[in-house]
Amino acid sequence: MPDTVTDPSALSSALETLAAAPRLIVALDFDGTLAPFADDPAQVGALPGSWAAVLTLQRARDTEVVLVSGRSLDGLARVTHAPEGMALVGSHGVEWRVDGHDEDALTDDESARVQRLGAAIDEVATRYPGVRIEHKPAGVGVHTRGVDAETAAAADAEASRVAHEVDDAVLERGGKDILEFAVRHVTKGDAIDRLRELRGADAVFFAGDDVTDEDGFRVLRDGDVGVKVGEGDTLARYRVTDPAALTDVLKQLARARATRPA
Repeated sequence: MPDTVTDPSALSSALETLAAAPRLIVALDFDGTLAPFADDPAQVGALPGSWAAVLTLQRARDTEVVLVSGRSLDGLARVTHAPEGMALVGSHGVEWRVDGHDEDALTDDESARVQRLGAAIDEVATRYPGVRIEHKPAGVGVHTRGVDAETAAAADAEASRVAHEVDDAVLERGGKDILEFAVRHVTKGDAIDRLRELRGADAVFFAGDDVTDEDGFRVLRDGDVGVKVGEGDTLARYRVTDPAALTDVLKQLARARATRPA
């Protein structure tokens, strides 16, 4: 892992340089990044200051904001109340609402695999009180937030065993209080690479907090800025403590981007 910079002045300098890029993509995770975590995922909301900065960036010249989340596309749109023109990428890159650019629909075989996975994981969850199952277009998530550590570990272990028995090609990835299984091997890094190509972007800003966001940090290039929100090993060059600290970062980037010379 590279050294991660926590010095605000270093990040501030990088943001000023980034803001001068001719075409910029601002890619943002939602949960744990724009929004603090909550016991009920349906009740979370972006911090007001961060969301105001996001909307300012969305209006800035030659700038595109894209929310890149593990949530399903419908769930992401519902919880963020993102305006119609804002680009959304759900299910870690499987689902797209990006100016008419959509990922291919699941094949019949993939859909059948999702159904088998969902049924098997639902059956596992009946043995672990408090564990919640989220069915997504391309897979299933096992949520253990609020569940005691021993129960969560046992539920995850059994879910992993069963998922790989049902589908030996399944993609397994862990996150904060969630274990996910997907039938399509797509990551946030794939999404960022594709967005960069589609838009001809000169630079990318990406912020995220979870293990799955490391795929996004991994594809960043010289001149890009990656910001890890919170603790944990990371490939991101910069780190802030929590979503509230990211608000100041987004505000600075929004000001610099909106006022840059024509």
